[in-house]
Amino acid sequence: MKGDVIKNGVVGKTKPVRDAIQKVTGEIRYVGDMKLPHMLHAKVLFSTVAHGKIRKIDTSKAEALPGVRAVVCYKDAPKVRYNSNGEDRNDFPSEMIFEDHVRYVGDKVAAVAADTPKIAEQAVKLIEVEYEELPFYLDPEEAMKEGAAPIHENGNILQEVHMSSGDVDQAFQDAYRVYERRFTLPAVHHSAMEPHGCIADYSADGKLTIYTPTQDTFGQRDNLQRIFGLPMNKIRVVNPVMGGGFGGKIDLITEPVAALLSMKTRKPVKLVYTRAEAIASSRTRHGMVVYNKMGVDREGNITALDIKAIVNAGAQTSCTMSVTWAMGGKIFKNLKTKNIRFHGIPVYTNTEPAGAMRGFGSPQAFFGEQCMINTIAKDLGISVAKMQMRNLVEPFDVDPGNQSSHGNARVRKCLEKGMELLEYEDAMKEQELSKKENGRYRIGVGIACGAHGNGLYGIMPDTTAVTIKMNEDGSATLMTGVSDMGNGSVTVQIMVASETLGIPMEKFACVQADTEATMFDMGAYASRGTFVGVSAALKTARKVREVLAEEASKLLEVPAEDLEFANEEVFSVRDESKRATLKEVMTHAMKVTQRDVCISETFASSAAPMSYGAHLVKVQVDTQTGEVQPLKYVSVHDIGKAINPGNLEGQMQGGIQMGLGYALTEEIRRDPKTGKVQNATYKKYQIFRADKMPEIKVAMIEDNEESGPFGAKSIGECAVVPSPGAVVNAVSNALDCEFMDIPLTPERVLKAIK
Repeated sequence: MKGDVIKNGVVGKTKPVRDAIQKVTGEIRYVGDMKLPHMLHAKVLFSTVAHGKIRKIDTSKAEALPGVRAVVCYKDAPKVRYNSNGEDRNDFPSEMIFEDHVRYVGDKVAAVAADTPKIAEQAVKLIEVEYEELPFYLDPEEAMKEGAAPIHENGNILQEVHMSSGDVDQAFQDAYRVYERRFTLPAVHHSAMEPHGCIADYSADGKLTIYTPTQDTFGQRDNLQRIFGLPMNKIRVVNPVMGGGFGGKIDLITEPVAALLSMKTRKPVKLVYTRAEAIASSRTRHGMVVYNKMGVDREGNITALDIKAIVNAGAQTSCTMSVTWAMGGKIFKNLKTKNIRFHGIPVYTNTEPAGAMRGFGSPQAFFGEQCMINTIAKDLGISVAKMQMRNLVEPFDVDPGNQSSHGNARVRKCLEKGMELLEYEDAMKEQELSKKENGRYRIGVGIACGAHGNGLYGIMPDTTAVTIKMNEDGSATLMTGVSDMGNGSVTVQIMVASETLGIPMEKFACVQADTEATMFDMGAYASRGTFVGVSAALKTARKVREVLAEEASKLLEVPAEDLEFANEEVFSVRDESKRATLKEVMTHAMKVTQRDVCISETFASSAAPMSYGAHLVKVQVDTQTGEVQPLKYVSVHDIGKAINPGNLEGQMQGGIQMGLGYALTEEIRRDPKTGKVQNATYKKYQIFRADKMPEIKVAMIEDNEESGPFGAKSIGECAVVPSPGAVVNAVSNALDCEFMDIPLTPERVLKAIK
């Protein structure tokens, strides 16, 4: 933003996340570690059928088990439908806490609260359920067919999304060549280290307190008041600390069940899912079938793009509509072509509900596009890098659909830097040499580019509020509604406050994500942590500085506009002998002016620039086993300004690991005959292992984004977006074939070779 000047040397230097010491020493207390007096433990009974009506449920044996304090099912739950996702809570409410209609294997049927976890586990096994089984669909293209049995009363298609710009049909008619492909992408698990869990505490005064590692405390409070009919002042949602989220902890998952049990027992109730339960019964990335059609001229300029996406919502709505809209919007952000069309069809199926996951539709949007550029470039006899350069957007280009600016888009610079770091030309020679040698191992080189947004501006009011309270000794307390997922989003808020006020970071205490103690935040999603959350902290810190300058002006008898802040002091730039400590300034405020200094400010975003990235990867393919080993991976992103460079690098490395898993190993597999998840353990699910990680090089293009705090843009989600396309293109180039389905398991690779 204009006027953001680094003077105290905090912004731009690597800082550890603020609670790093507590985490590495094991002192931090996650919800799973917390204990409240008289606390009970809960366990959920999940559906064993993929689609059915509950004919009969008998909980008497469970209720009779000593130590069981409550059993709840659809007979005890409010008859209120809700959308578990805070962002979409007004759209297509489809879910109840419990219902006599189950829609996937893993759906909630009943729950028990007992004195110990073991008794709760024994009790759910005593609940007897009879189902009337109904037809079920795991494939969204089957579920959307006319005549398919409805999963919800209004049918299986939610609301189709159409977007377009230019004259797509005419552009296809005029194209030199037109290519069409069908791509499939699986549902995957978020794999946050901390599984889903919460403690609900309903007290005698009718107040419900939820301790939960949620990305959206205020959205959860709103949803809980709708479900239980409580006023908001009777609901408090607190996020004590979070062991990873990646989008999976936005939705209500365990919270309504624990709350219902706590209300029934009038005792605190803890409910924590096992890893198997989290894989089978929480949220996933949206699986999709994506049809891409691309027209080009003789030189490789893309003249038309048409995408139809079949979006698997799973059994409940969650944020599927927003993901579909967001995915459609993103395809207008990466390429120069003006002729673009998108048709999104979100469909209910009898699978685990899909929700937000890092990228929010962007990986699916760009996967097919980037694979087709790879294919078409080879078909036209031009280099993939050259075709990318011809078609990628330039700084301050505008979206042809809505005419909004992409901002300072430096994706071309990202690609240039990436080619340099990968030693692209040498890698290409290796690729060609391995083909000539025709040995067991082939080398492949892949490129992909992608984009993601910075917040929700243009979609809904995008606000975050921050409070900074000065203490009498010159230290400060920052209170923020931002939920830190472990990614350091609150740390960078403290960094800009420290930079602005000249107060060392260790002199800041912090209260985070508590609906009673902090002001409103939209939630930790949409890559808004840096762009919006940090802007809010900066706005508040500036106001605090203004107030402190007024006090110091009186104390030092100098004009307020001549004052600077550094090293816990305020001094005149015209006469540096005129100086006072912040403790002295606060003493003056409290005893002379007789006022406390506690400032709250709300920041409302008014821009929506895009973040871009280019990923390049060199892989080795074993033609006998089909195994793909990434050898070297380069990730370059245009981040505006790196506020905390080490933290950014961590985000980029994490995005690479997640992207490699998405491309090569990860998918939630279901038995086609029963609908049951077949790999609900990490032994079978196979996240991408640390010992398989390649040499990694990351780089940041720092080119000021005027609308961001200190010129910064967000990186959290964009870090994963280009990855699956880059990896698949590398394998395709190694074997001179095309892949349109991920993950690229050894079986799929061997099938292509044969």
